Formats: sequence, structure tokens, C-alpha cells
Amino acid sequence: MRRNAKLNSHTILLLITIVLFAVLYAGGCIAYASKGFTHLQTFLNILITNAGLICVTCGLTVVMLTAGIDISVGALIAMDCMILAVGMRAGMNAVVMVLIVLVIGVLFGMFQGFLVGYLEIQPFIVTMAGMFFCRGMTAVICTEQVSITQQSSELFYKWANTKINIPFGGYINSKGKYLVPYVRPGVIVALLLLVFTFFMLRHTKLGRAFYAIGGNAQSAAMMGLNVKKVKMSAYMLSSIFCSIGAICYCLNTMAGSVSQALGLEMDAISSAVIGGTLLTGGVGNVIGSFFGVLINGTISSIVKTNGKLASSWPNILTAALLFVFIVIQSVFAMLRNRKK
Repeated sequence: MRRNAKLNSHTILLLITIVLFAVLYAGGCIAYASKGFTHLQTFLNILITNAGLICVTCGLTVVMLTAGIDISVGALIAMDCMILAVGMRAGMNAVVMVLIVLVIGVLFGMFQGFLVGYLEIQPFIVTMAGMFFCRGMTAVICTEQVSITQQSSELFYKWANTKINIPFGGYINSKGKYLVPYVRPGVIVALLLLVFTFFMLRHTKLGRAFYAIGGNAQSAAMMGLNVKKVKMSAYMLSSIFCSIGAICYCLNTMAGSVSQALGLEMDAISSAVIGGTLLTGGVGNVIGSFFGVLINGTISSIVKTNGKLASSWPNILTAALLFVFIVIQSVFAMLRNRKK
């Protein structure tokens, strides 16, 4: 009975998120049809812009399922982007630099996961220290903005400018030219990572362990789960996904900068919460987190399309949505407790 109640409340949260996205996007299409909001490319641009955020949100969802948090992801992206930019400016191969960034993600996540899982230090403190470290290291590597040009790395430049055409949804613009909708490679990477995370959480022992530990770590330990190891795995995945997201992010910006990805960790956390992931752990779905990213991206796209609204409006609307979803989560929690 309790299991069904839990599943029902989670399903309702997911449906609310999907319906909210549909309503927001439909509203944008109605209000700004004359500005091209109805074109498929508008939706694809949301995916292109937020490819890195999708990867990071997948990692944050995993961590939050264990009742943890990781606020170092934005700073790690900035450090990874700077390493990519400086390394390729120095003449290093793009493939080698990508592998270095991925290794950094593994080691960084392993260290943070060890502190949280085995030494049982509060996740917020550990990841805040990680955030300060990555921001500081980014400035140590280079204090200036470093651009990635065709001269820096022809291969990375080619990746960034590759268009993967969509065989439907084309349109004729005001100049009479037929435009074919497209996505960038970063979108493909992000969606593949999303699918991998979904199946990992749903169909593997490790995925089920994340849910079990977030629901009740003590009960999970009594069932024979290695709580410390599972928590460490969650933070490793978060940092690895973040480094993958950094590559997608860098393909979008083609630069490294100390101020890059400021506040991105909050965007990822808000997307996961709006997507139905409970801050207390044990409940969540990466599909909901994906729609949370789309909601935030749609709000930003509507504000940009309008052209007259202040750039602060996306933050204000996201804050309002967060408040609403946290209240809804609290109501469901109260109802579950009463049934118990």
C-alpha cells in the first residue's frame, strides 16, 4: 500500500512537470508565432543551449536520490572548459584533452565521494570546498578568457560546428530560403547520457541502491547494501557526468573563462526538483529532470523572444516554480505519513 502511494505521488509529480512544460511551450507558440517560436528549430535550440545542463542534471539527480547534494558542478565545468581551451591553445590534440577532462571527473568524483561516503562528512560542506577549489584552480590555470579557434584545434572546431540535420520540420524564412532544422553533437551526447541514466536507475542493482539509500540508509544497510560504496559511486557519477557536460558546454561556448557556468549548479538542482526529485532523497526520475531543464530553457527562450523583458525574469519564474513544487512535494510527504 505504501509502495503504491509512493509510486502514485511520483507519477503525479512527473505528469505535472510534463503538463507544465507543454503549457509553457504552447503559450510561447501562441504568443510569439510571428517570431518563429512555432518552428522546430526553436525547440532544438533549447536542447543545443542546454546540452551541458542536461548532463549535469542527470548527475545531480543521482546524487539527490541518495539524499545528497553537489554544488561543485558549475565550478568543475569552468575548470574543465579552461583546461580544454588552454590545452588546445598549447597545441594538444582535442581527443587527448577530452580524455584528460574525463579522467579529472573520475578522480574529482572519487575524492568527493570518499569524503561523503566513507568519512561521512556533510555533502554540502564537501562539495562547497570542491566548488572553491575548482574556481580557484580555474584562475590559476588562466585568469583571461581563452577562445578555442580553428587554429587552436581544427578537430574540436569541426565538432562544434557540425550540424546533424533533422529530416522533417523545415521551413521557408522571410528571405525565401528553405531552412533545415538541426542539432549539434552535444545534444546527441546529452540525450544518450539521459537514456543511459534512465536505464541505469531503473534496471540495475546500483540504480535501485540509490533509491534505497535515499529512502532510508539504515534500512538499506540492514538489507546488506554497502551504503558508503553506493554514496561514493553517486558522487563519482555526478562528476563524470559533469565532465561530459563540460565538453558539451565547451562545444557551445568555444571558450574557457573563470566566470563560466556561474550558478549552473542551481539551475541543475532546480531542474531536478521541478522534475519531481525529492530533496530528502529516495524519489525522483531522470525523465522528470529532463523536462525540468526544458521548462527552464523554455522560460529563457520566451524571455529572449519577447525582447522587452528584463534578463532577470527567468530566475524569478524559476524561483516561483521551485516554491510551488516544494510545496507540492511537502503535501505528498504529509499524505504518505498519514497513511503510514
